[in-house]
Parts: sequence; structure tokens; C-alpha cells
Amino acid sequence: MQQVRHALSPVFVVFRRLFFLISVVGLCLFETEVFANNEAFRFNENANLALRRTAHLLLLQNGDSLSTIPPVQQIDANTFSVRMEHMFDYEQLPSLLKQSLQIQHIERGYNVTVLKCDNGEVQLGYNFLDLNREEGVACGGRRQQEGCYQLQVSFISENEEAKTASGNWWLLPFGSALAGLGFMVWNKTRPKTGTMPIQAPVVSFIKDSKTRFGSSVFDLVNQTLVSGDATHQLTFREAKLLALFAKSPNQVLERDFILKSVWEDEGVIVGRSVDVFVSRLRKMLANEPAVKITAVHGVGYKMEVLP
Repeated sequence: MQQVRHALSPVFVVFRRLFFLISVVGLCLFETEVFANNEAFRFNENANLALRRTAHLLLLQNGDSLSTIPPVQQIDANTFSVRMEHMFDYEQLPSLLKQSLQIQHIERGYNVTVLKCDNGEVQLGYNFLDLNREEGVACGGRRQQEGCYQLQVSFISENEEAKTASGNWWLLPFGSALAGLGFMVWNKTRPKTGTMPIQAPVVSFIKDSKTRFGSSVFDLVNQTLVSGDATHQLTFREAKLLALFAKSPNQVLERDFILKSVWEDEGVIVGRSVDVFVSRLRKMLANEPAVKITAVHGVGYKMEVLP
């Protein structure tokens, strides 16, 4: 019996290590997928804001500062559209759209089409490469009739984002090598436990635009968060969500309330947006021991400011 145990012992060790390697590689692939999803959410948000800004400036160029800009519609993963109830100056569109995309750090190529609202017929349009042509963009200088138009921007899909998990087969040997090294380190070490000193939280307002909680300072106007030694530049919605939490510390905010308060006025509501943006704020506040954003199962989220 003793000999049988000695014979089986190496087999168990091999199976245990193999299981650990498979788990680590699986986590690597999962993290890659999560990162891709987060990038897709960020791109959708930036494209939405760029198109809304363009529509706003086109209306101002036409002397219209009162009309409401309808919600931006996302046709598919790469196509966005906004309804323009009144005629706009097509000659101003290329430069204004290019500027808006640069502000949102969007570098993808794109096609622009102007369609009639009633029948969807394409009236005008151009490709982003036309901006570098001496003769200007396609359809430039043509007369535009009075009426309602649909401004549509279709971005060119990035091949890297279109790859599936099966296309990442090359990660397996690389991940296995890293996992083996990690197993060796893990087998010789043990995680150290300890507690960070909790500072007494202070929630106060500095001037009119800044809020302090714990040792962090949130500037709503400039959309910045200083936490620990890091300064984070927030997007419009990240700042809006953090401001919502800061106004109601230690209170549970329902998911529907968060969606309506942060996303509804922008015209795009995605169910998972709350989870993605909360995850971003948690990472920014990772070094802030006095503040923690917790999920309340089936209800929503709460920003806890520890006593």
C-alpha cells in the first residue's frame, strides 16, 4: 500500500499543476475579453459624444440655438446616426466632425452619409480620405434642399477587435510558460495578510466645484479625480456618475435611478453601462481606503464613506 501511494503521488502533483496552468490561461483569455468589452463601451460613448457635438455646432452655424438634439442612434457596432430636423450647412460638416472626433481621441477611418428622413435615400456623403484631396470632399458645393436629414457616420472596423477567442491560440504556450513560472513562485511563497490604516473620512465641498471624500478630491467642472498620488482625467459620464455618488454617500442608489440620472439625457442607455463605469471608478479609487463602492444585489450601488 505504501508503494502504491508513492507511485500515485507524482501523478496527483502533475494533475494539480496542469489544473493550475489551465486555470491561469483561462483567466488570461477572460481578462482579454473583458478589456475588449470595456474598450467597445468607451468607443461607443466617445462616438456618441462626437456626433452630438457635431450636430450641436451645425445647428449653431445655421443660427439655431434652441432646437433639441435628438438621441444618437447606434445602428450597429460601428454605425451611429443623429436626426437633423432642419437643413444644415454641408460645407461645415467635414471640419466640424473631424474636430469632434479628435477631441474624443477617435482615430478610426469612417464614411459619412446624409440621408433623407422620409425615405432614407442618400443625398450627400464622403469618405474621411477625401479630407486630404485638393478638390475637397465628395458632393461639396452641391445645393441642399430644405428638409429633415439623417446624419450617419460609419466607422471602419478594426480587424484586431473582430478576432474571436479561437484566434488567440498563440496565447496558450505563452500563457503556460508564465503560469509555470507563477506556480513556482506561488509554491514557495504565501500571501501576506495585513490591514491598511483607515483614515477618518471627511466629506466636504471645496469652493463650488470640488468635493473631498477621504483623502481624494473630485473636481466636477474639470472632470478630474485626485486619489493618492494619481490624477485621473474622467470622461463626461464617469464624472457624472461619481458626482451622483458623492451627493448621496452611504445611500443605496437604485440601478434604474442611476441609468436615468447619468445616461437618459444623452440618448443612449445600455444595461451594462452602470457595471462598467462603476468598475472604472473602483479602479481609480483603489488607493483610497476611506471610500468603497459596493453592489447591493438586485438593487443597485452604494458609495460607502467609512467612519
